[in-house]
Amino acid sequence: MDLGLRGKRAVVTGGSRGIGKAIAIELAREGVDLAIVARDPDRLAAAADEIATATGRRVVPFACDVKDRARVEKTIDDAAAQLGGLQILVNSGSAPGGSATAVGRIETIVDEDFLDDFNVKYMGALRCARAAIPHLKASGWGRIVNISGLNARIAGNMSGGARNGSLVHMTKTLATQLGRDGITVNCIHPGLTRTERTADVMQARAERAGITPSEVEASDYADDSPRANAIRRMVDAAEIGYLTAFLCSDKAWSVTGEVIAADGGGSNAVYY
Repeated sequence: MDLGLRGKRAVVTGGSRGIGKAIAIELAREGVDLAIVARDPDRLAAAADEIATATGRRVVPFACDVKDRARVEKTIDDAAAQLGGLQILVNSGSAPGGSATAVGRIETIVDEDFLDDFNVKYMGALRCARAAIPHLKASGWGRIVNISGLNARIAGNMSGGARNGSLVHMTKTLATQLGRDGITVNCIHPGLTRTERTADVMQARAERAGITPSEVEASDYADDSPRANAIRRMVDAAEIGYLTAFLCSDKAWSVTGEVIAADGGGSNAVYY
């Protein structure tokens, strides 16, 4: 299927590694020229070179802290100028799981860390969207995809629930505001997802349990495991990339203001 993305221009925050990088790769494979944004300039440069080499598309790295409004606005404007326009924004910048002192029991929450998590993920996405929207409107065609997380639907992680749930609300609000301008806005909730960090996590768990990493993962997705999902395996970051590419495509006009869980069917809840 031709997704109609060839020649489009995109900004992907959190694009130097993990889910953000996987999304950048899939968009580039579909013919999109990219700016990837993250804080570490060395990791950014390496990721940009890797993606460009693999796909033949233009990939420009921009080091930026999304907590800095002025820096965000300059980054988005510079990206649009260098790419020759902007039609797509993917907000994927945040620390997975959040700060350790912002996710536990209420009596252990450190206010400053909780607010910092919210500032990065929710306010960071808001700042990027606010800066990108004039460019999307100028193109007469736009896509915003917010990468949130299933902590929005699971009690326990207070920081994850607050920032992810709020990101869903912003998604719907922007979809309502921007639809008449030819811009769709959607949200993806990844669950536990395989990234370049997964091997080290599995190795550490295997060493503690005295078994192999493959045995750890197999036990996680066994029928009696609380981690098990419907497909009985971990979702790969590339699969989040495939879904994002579709939502960014010319085939997805009818989908806006929606949130899609991409966790392999890990929840038994029914959403109407």
